[in-house]
Amino acid sequence: MPLALLALAVGAFGIGTTEFVVMGLLPGIAADYGVSIPTAGLLVTGYALGVVVGAPLLTVLGGKVSRKRMLMLLMGLFVLGNTLSALAPSFGMMLAGRVIASLAHGSFFGIGSVVAAGLVAPDKKAGAIATMFTGLTVANFVGVPLGTYIGQAVGWRATFAGVAVLGVVGLLGILRLVPDMPRPEGAHLRRELKAFRNPQVLLAMAMTVLGFGGVFAAITYIAPMMTEVAGYSEGAVTWLLVLFGVGMFLGNLLGGRYADRALMPLLYAALGGLALVLALFTVAAHNKILAAIAILLVGALGFATVPPLQKRVLDQAHGAPTLASAVNIGAFNLGNALAAWLGGLVIAAGFGYTAPNWVGAALAAAALGLAFWSAALERRSPAAAPAEAAVTPARTPVHH
Repeated sequence: MPLALLALAVGAFGIGTTEFVVMGLLPGIAADYGVSIPTAGLLVTGYALGVVVGAPLLTVLGGKVSRKRMLMLLMGLFVLGNTLSALAPSFGMMLAGRVIASLAHGSFFGIGSVVAAGLVAPDKKAGAIATMFTGLTVANFVGVPLGTYIGQAVGWRATFAGVAVLGVVGLLGILRLVPDMPRPEGAHLRRELKAFRNPQVLLAMAMTVLGFGGVFAAITYIAPMMTEVAGYSEGAVTWLLVLFGVGMFLGNLLGGRYADRALMPLLYAALGGLALVLALFTVAAHNKILAAIAILLVGALGFATVPPLQKRVLDQAHGAPTLASAVNIGAFNLGNALAAWLGGLVIAAGFGYTAPNWVGAALAAAALGLAFWSAALERRSPAAAPAEAAVTPARTPVHH
């Protein structure tokens, strides 16, 4: 794998840390600003919606900029948002900082996926994408637990200041290691938009929304669920987030390894397993050991879907993958926002802190249904697969 993938992974590490660390800090943030836990959950929802908006918007606006320069600009925006979060005097300003940081998220992973895939041979694309996303998964058992510990020991503001420093490190890594890869000649918005006329692209994005939304329904409220239901101490949340991160890391490796070999069977297994584990988590949350196992499995099964879904979008988008790739990252976060909002609703309605697990199970099951539908449509169009295979070799130079 090219060394440039390391730089992308470093940027992903910083972004992954700020995206997920807020979950372990929700009780402290809520107490400092005098808001409820569901209201503090808007920091998750707001971030996710910012990704949804920022992914297509910044990808389009950056259409005339080289991919390396665009990645550097995105990391600069990320640093600005986290600095504002660290200094925010009010909950509204904190939320604004989260949204500013989130605007960079979708475009970074979208453009980064295209760059990563363009650095390797066609049969290594999913593995290259998974390598970049390794930074995101490592963040969950290094950056997030460390940030949670710092936030609980020193204060959550110190956590976001540290994340801003991570963003600076990521920016410097891109500057030094990522090759200058200008946009291919002839690339324009109209061509990129044509990808969205393909039903398979839209189905893959819908699977992304529902599948990863299932993960966030449970994980957004993991701190109150584990302290109030499972009986863990507040400090133990750090180590539970380590377990979640380890699960994500293992799931990412699994997804990257097998997506190039058996993409759809992998999706069936991951989404079906995720729906089952989330349903069982409702009961398992009352037992410390079972709750910890469930958290590990939710991370593994949820993130095993990321490389295959991202690769499917890249494949189905044919010669215009950049916008579709970025929008699919937005789709992950649309699912996050939907799930965090629905989870907050069922908690506020009095169903308890385990109720979001049922929401997640339903979302994952719906994603599995879409996966079967997508495969059925593909079987009815047997000419589609050969056509895609025919354009794959020719498409590779476009990424350069």
